Amino acid sequence: MDCFYAAVEMRDFPEYQNIPLAVGGDGPRSVLSTCNYQARKFGVRSAMPAIKAKQLCPELTIVHGRMAVYKEVSVHIREIFSRYTDIIEPLSLDEAYLDVTDSALCQGSATLIAEQIRADIFNELNLTASAGIAPNKFIAKIASDENKPNGQCVVSPEKVTAFVEQLSLKKIPGIGPKTFQKLQSFGFSTCADIRSSSIAKLTTIVGKFATSLYQKAHGIDNRELEVSRQRRSLAIETTLAADIYSETECLAIIEKLLPKLIVRLEKVKDRKIVKQGVKLKFNDFNQTTVEQQSLAAQQDTFNALLAKAYERANGRGIRLVGLTLGFAEPNVADEIKTKQLTLL
Repeated sequence: MDCFYAAVEMRDFPEYQNIPLAVGGDGPRSVLSTCNYQARKFGVRSAMPAIKAKQLCPELTIVHGRMAVYKEVSVHIREIFSRYTDIIEPLSLDEAYLDVTDSALCQGSATLIAEQIRADIFNELNLTASAGIAPNKFIAKIASDENKPNGQCVVSPEKVTAFVEQLSLKKIPGIGPKTFQKLQSFGFSTCADIRSSSIAKLTTIVGKFATSLYQKAHGIDNRELEVSRQRRSLAIETTLAADIYSETECLAIIEKLLPKLIVRLEKVKDRKIVKQGVKLKFNDFNQTTVEQQSLAAQQDTFNALLAKAYERANGRGIRLVGLTLGFAEPNVADEIKTKQLTLL
């Protein structure tokens, strides 16, 4: 999210929208949680002492945070994320890693998924978000800052080398001002400089951090996402090349989607199905979903749900057809068993 706390305050209190604003305490020892982009033009930054921020920007307005509100917004954001994948690693109230590798949504395009997530956040919460799309967590994290605010940056696998080579070492997690100054004294300022060196030489400068630094300079990050909960649903959908206008055509799409859904279901066959659903998006971009309790992915049930969903078309063309399955929440014993099996 873009300056999350401050953005929520500007949304809820329009009088803050065009002035330098920060969230935090205003006492002599207080620090800022975040600030808006108007304040950043004066050099104000997150984690800056309030007294210094006021010196840089005398017109700065500092408001106390409303954590209950921020948490409520965060829950909504997380719900939006979960529409596109269940593989989510939260980093904070307003930031998370999402793995959409196996997602069939938005034509299976990570770029389109990021665009849609950002659009959902703006349309539903009136807040802007930025995203980084990349092959691993390290690059995605850095890419997410490249086009802030309200933008996204895509680093495809073939562009990883060019992207990391030009990065200042200041952007590498784990490199603070002192470490950066030390590296600079040895002639290292960018990832390109690190790439031309060796782990052995780097070890003499930064110790055990050398291997991690060398790998990051080569765009390597093999960390998996740390997900604490199991998948709650499974979905597959297709956006059509041209709008369709009959239930029969929709049925034909379902017949093509169902085998693909079954293939994906095999990957989570230990989960208990509790409901089925059909989603239609119309050519005016409104959408509808009809669900029903079910214990299996049954063609007849999907067909019946389609009939109910299609009644809501009211003459509008169909631009997207999707199928969903909902899973039962695992009980505590199942979660413990799963964790034990993972460790073996």
